[in-house]
Amino acid sequence: MDNVIVIIGPTASGKTKLSIELAKLINGEIISADSMQIYKYMDIGTAKPDEKEREGIKHYLIDEVYPDEEFSVARFKELSLKYIKEIINKGKVPIVAGGTGLYINSLIYNFEFSDTICDWELRNKLAKEAMEKGNEYVHNMLKEIDPVAAERIHKNNVKRVIRAIEVYTHTNKPISVHQEESRRIPPEYNFIIIGITMDRQKLYDRINKRVDRMIENGLVEEVKKLVEMGYDKSTIAMQGLGYKEILAYLRNEITLDEAIEILKRDTRRYAKRQITWFKRLEDVYWINMDELATQEKILKNIKYHLATYGIFL
Repeated sequence: MDNVIVIIGPTASGKTKLSIELAKLINGEIISADSMQIYKYMDIGTAKPDEKEREGIKHYLIDEVYPDEEFSVARFKELSLKYIKEIINKGKVPIVAGGTGLYINSLIYNFEFSDTICDWELRNKLAKEAMEKGNEYVHNMLKEIDPVAAERIHKNNVKRVIRAIEVYTHTNKPISVHQEESRRIPPEYNFIIIGITMDRQKLYDRINKRVDRMIENGLVEEVKKLVEMGYDKSTIAMQGLGYKEILAYLRNEITLDEAIEILKRDTRRYAKRQITWFKRLEDVYWINMDELATQEKILKNIKYHLATYGIFL
């Protein structure tokens, strides 16, 4: 069974840089598991690595779709498996790196959950109810039919809440049951999961500084350009972190300072949820970035770990 390396961790923890350094070391190519970096034209707010930062390493699932296009977990899994096969056929090592927990789970646990179900009428109805009555109203609907999924899905992740309700409506079976059943099917590859962890306050400081850099690098201008291209509040991608806050500022709903503070706060909260999600994963080799202060030491540590799987560097 071929090996696939998976690098996980919260936002701003250093996954991108580490995955690139590792790819250089092991002749690898990278598949992004980030639900925002898939969108074209959205570079600054997604912390997407540019060509210089990629250092010649080929990346997949970056700039895959337009901001108003639907991109599901099922589509992520389908394309990831396709690219994993391509990378292996080239004699290289696939590295999946990202912080979108559901994307990661769909691969390592081989999730299949009624991918063919697509009820736009129901989706639009629920989205309208969330707008008019609040996210909690729709989340409570999910809680009634699938308390397990409701516990796992945050009320503000409206898209996933709606998807879980949609699956139940059409199959009369909770999405959590679909996921549990699919986990019994063994995955096609041996996934070697490496998790990044660090002191919580240090991570929050990194998040705050990253947001400041995004503003300095032109995040406001990026959002303005997207609006000029016709992407507004109703666009799927514009509801993402870094975009909805700046959009609110451009609509004169809040000041720029307020937008920046909200973005910092909500990104810290998102990182906290990511940490909780990833801690539930099994067989993760955790690397404490505080204990291994330099990139050289981190890579050396990973090198020894990969050797146990027959990957010798």
